[in-house]
Amino acid sequence: MRRRRGQLPPEDLELWGRVVQTTRPLHSDQSLRRARVDLTASDPPKHGPPKHAASRPASGSFRPSPPPGRATAQDLAPPLSEHLAQKPVTMDKRKFQRMARGKIEPDARIDLHGMTLAQAHAALNGFILRAHASGARLVLVITGKGKSVADDGPIPRRPGALKQDVPKWLRMAPLGAVVLELREAHPRHGGSGAYYVYLRRARGS
Repeated sequence: MRRRRGQLPPEDLELWGRVVQTTRPLHSDQSLRRARVDLTASDPPKHGPPKHAASRPASGSFRPSPPPGRATAQDLAPPLSEHLAQKPVTMDKRKFQRMARGKIEPDARIDLHGMTLAQAHAALNGFILRAHASGARLVLVITGKGKSVADDGPIPRRPGALKQDVPKWLRMAPLGAVVLELREAHPRHGGSGAYYVYLRRARGS
C-alpha cells in the first residue's frame, strides 16, 4: 500500500502513541512558582560582596604604617653630632677641652656654602692638604646646618648633604692620613653648621 507524503509508517505511529501515553506536563502552576523562588534565591547580590568580606585583608596586602609617635628603626639612629661626641678623643685632652669650648682660634677656615658636592669635595681636599703642608693644626670647615638650597649643578644636592658628607670625606684618602680629630664646632665658630678639624703635625715642623 502506497503511503501518502508526510504520513508516518505504522511502526513509528505505534511508538509515538506510547510516548504520548507516558508523557506528563513539564511544569504545573506550583512547580512554576517554586522555580521562580529558586531563581530569585540564586541571583547574585547586586550591591557587592557581604560586609564581612571587606574586613578581611587580601593576600599580600601592605601593612599599615605605625601610629604617630612610635619610633622606627630610622628614628633610633643618633644624630651626627652625638655620633661624633661619642668617639674617643685622639688628640691632647687639654687642647681638646680648649677647642671644644671655643678657646682656640682656627688657623684657617673654608666655607663650602653654594658649592655642589663635586665642587665642595675637591675644594675640601685642596684646603686640608695645603693647611697640613703649611703646618696648621686646627682648621674650620663651614658646611651650614642642612637647610634646603637651590642647586643647578650636574650632581643633585640633598638638603644637609654637605653636613653629612664632609665627615666621610675627611676619613677617606687622601685626607684620612692627615686628620687627627673631627668635632662639631663651638657656637662661636658656627656650632652645628661647622666642624673643627685638628690636623696631625706635618713632618719636619
